[in-house]
Amino acid sequence: MNITKENISELELLLKVEISESDYKEKVGKQLKEYQKKAVVPGFRKGMAPLPLIKKMYQKAIVADEVQGILSESLYKYIEDEKLEIVGSPLSNDEKTGEIDFDNTDFVFYFDAALMPQVEIKWNELGVKMTQIKVSSKDIDEQITDIAQRYGKFETPETVEESDYVYGKAVELDKDGNAKEGGVNTFISMDVAKIKNNDIKQQFIGKKAEDKIVFNAGKALDAETIEKSFRLEKEIAKKFKSDVELTLSGISRITPHEVNEELFKKMFPKEEVKDVDTFKKLLKKEAEKAYNEQTQMLFNVEVRKALIEQFSAEIPTEFIQRWIASRGEKDVTIDTVKAEWEEKYLPAIKWEFIEAQIRKIKDIDPTQNEVVDYVKGIMTAHDLRKEDEDEKAYDERIEKAARSIAQDRNNVGQIYEKIYSDKMFALLNEQIKPEVEKITIKEFAERNK
Repeated sequence: MNITKENISELELLLKVEISESDYKEKVGKQLKEYQKKAVVPGFRKGMAPLPLIKKMYQKAIVADEVQGILSESLYKYIEDEKLEIVGSPLSNDEKTGEIDFDNTDFVFYFDAALMPQVEIKWNELGVKMTQIKVSSKDIDEQITDIAQRYGKFETPETVEESDYVYGKAVELDKDGNAKEGGVNTFISMDVAKIKNNDIKQQFIGKKAEDKIVFNAGKALDAETIEKSFRLEKEIAKKFKSDVELTLSGISRITPHEVNEELFKKMFPKEEVKDVDTFKKLLKKEAEKAYNEQTQMLFNVEVRKALIEQFSAEIPTEFIQRWIASRGEKDVTIDTVKAEWEEKYLPAIKWEFIEAQIRKIKDIDPTQNEVVDYVKGIMTAHDLRKEDEDEKAYDERIEKAARSIAQDRNNVGQIYEKIYSDKMFALLNEQIKPEVEKITIKEFAERNK
């Protein structure tokens, strides 16, 4: 068996695989003897058919299987031994190989292959900034208000107050005060506190179920609230200035939970929180962690985009298109690949080459221990120690459960991706050394709508 390569271009190769009878003869002979022992051939007792007859019946198929096995194994061993960094996998060159006749003893196969391009990354020219979100005291105070509301007492009062939610059927009116033909006619929910016009807000106060209220939607609510409450498309909501008649069908009220140790325990069951200041510090730490994760993800996305735009290496386009079409995906043909190349396939292929270059700097694949530690972190945050369980027994139980969960990649796919993303962020941050831009939570939300 012999393999040689011919450089067709800087990135494209032609691999020639020559297989002779000596490469498979011994294995084929053994298989034929096994077939002879088991074969049931008319005119002969089981296992007594002569070997020449068995050869005539089965040798061609056995040779084909053995040759295919040798071909696959030897081809990938050659690529590994020669340290060829290839794109995808080799593709059979049927034109040069021709039709294979397995009645022959020697065979020659040809394969096309392509090398990974050499990608140059100019880290100092990417111009991607690192966003850092400032969590202010006001942000934390607003979060406490939301938490108190979330854990508050739900009631269904008879009359409306300013902090209530109201529900009912809203009908758009024409200029004469009648139901507009083809207009909005839908069930809505509204936060009375979000009504921006005080005169309209006062129309709601004291109302009860079955009462009707006529108000101008544009004057009462901002476009975003109209979009959500009336379930309208964004552009339509911006232009919705009609009067509507709302027939109340229900009222709900949440009396906020008192900001006390009971609320602290609900938010941080594993912490001993005795006062508001400690509560605020924990909330700020949690918020900063959450926003850091978001900004890291955003940074990774922006760097990826910048690297793809910077990519200038030549790539073996024709080979890659053939390889994608050969993978057997539903409705994917060479024609569909070419039609969707620029928009769908090319950016992903560029990133694959870039990522391969980045991974040469440092191995960032998550290790089993890293996955286990991440699972343990999740479990210890939510799994409280049992009453009769000491610290050692608790740690052992968590360790055992975490390792069991981490064994199954299907269970930890998202965790694996999270760890990989974190390690990629650290590597990119180390290479780029980006300028840090501090912004508020509101600014961050505006940028990422």
